[in-house]
Amino acid sequence: MTEKLTFIDHLVSREHRFSIGVIGATREKYLSIPVTNQRVDYEKYYRIDDAMFDRFAANPLDDLPFVERCRQRREDSRLILQPGADRGIAS
Repeated sequence: MTEKLTFIDHLVSREHRFSIGVIGATREKYLSIPVTNQRVDYEKYYRIDDAMFDRFAANPLDDLPFVERCRQRREDSRLILQPGADRGIAS
């Protein structure tokens, strides 16, 4: 049986459209961005390390270039959940 991933947001930037948080079971850190496809709006989750999490928490604007790279699909190696065939685009 696969354990359900519970994403717990710690900081949400509505202005810059991202959030950071912790996965409940593993305590792994993530950054998420909203995306949309033809059927649904959802979030993509990217692994971040403790140092990046701490920088975002202290000053959310410091790592906006990283957020933009995620939107441009340039950080896909960090995706926690792989996208399906109808991959969304950053919204």
